[in-house]
Amino acid sequence: MALKPEPTAPFHSVQYALRVLETVSRHGGGVSDVQIARETGLPVAHLASLLLMLRREGYVEQVSDGAYVIGDSLVLLGSGMTRREALELKLQETLTELRDSVGAAVYISRYIDGEVKITQFADGPRTPKVNEWVDFRSAAHASAVGKCLLTQLDQNGRRDHLSRHKIARLTSRTITNEKVLFSKLDSQPPTVPVLDLQEYAVGTVCAAVPLTAGSTMGCLALSLPIEHAHRLRSAADTLNRRAAPVVLSLAI
Repeated sequence: MALKPEPTAPFHSVQYALRVLETVSRHGGGVSDVQIARETGLPVAHLASLLLMLRREGYVEQVSDGAYVIGDSLVLLGSGMTRREALELKLQETLTELRDSVGAAVYISRYIDGEVKITQFADGPRTPKVNEWVDFRSAAHASAVGKCLLTQLDQNGRRDHLSRHKIARLTSRTITNEKVLFSKLDSQPPTVPVLDLQEYAVGTVCAAVPLTAGSTMGCLALSLPIEHAHRLRSAADTLNRRAAPVVLSLAI
């Protein structure tokens, strides 16, 4: 299958979004976009796209006079509900919306204590999740999720992981040579989704993009049955563009 990843538009800077939220939070009675631009130093054009994303995710709201105030999502994270519960709830809502937008099962994966872990996912009758026929912890070399996480490790980290989880041939497309695998990981552009074209499982294609927020090492991924492989590129582009709210939720 001749499918090559293409660079996608970079998503909004989470650092800038946090600066905007800090400014809105300081003004309990509301603050105009002009004042936000003045206090953050952000160009109005860039600020407009950030505010649109923050409104869509419920982190800010625009009141009748046009001023911005903190939204329900931000209030939720500071409510009596534990931060972990609030974060999981917000991320699940975001994943569900993203699932419907890309028409595919979507996943959040983290690299925790040296292991690949799927921490949350959203699937449905029309968007079934991938059949985990081999534990993802043992398939980092073959899955989009695993390869995306391995790109975020240095050489020693990768070797440590593969010393505990030996490279195995899962399909005829699986890379089983460590040198070839590392070369592909090193040449992976950070703005291009990592693809799995039936390397983990016959009949399934996947894509993953990194999620970097502080020390967090994770990725956002999707999977499609092979009959929908023609949609993988556009779905992966959408995944990349829509990663910002997920990163923001992890960073707040």
